[in-house]
Amino acid sequence: MAGAIAGVVRESGRAEAQAIGAGAVNQAVKAVAIARGFLALDGIDVICIPAFTEVEIEGKERTAVKLIVEPR
Repeated sequence: MAGAIAGVVRESGRAEAQAIGAGAVNQAVKAVAIARGFLALDGIDVICIPAFTEVEIEGKERTAVKLIVEPR
């Protein structure tokens, strides 16, 4: 996931990831930290903006954490 985040930031200038559940949010935050290291090697300093969002899964509304990663 870290490589995908870094690749999308390089291509598009920003990336978004959504996670539902404590374990998934933990892994997503770690991926952002690793991606930040990958991008730093290319001279790109990024920040992460966390937010809540509502998603629909199997007809039910769920709350997810959205991580927006963009250059500083």
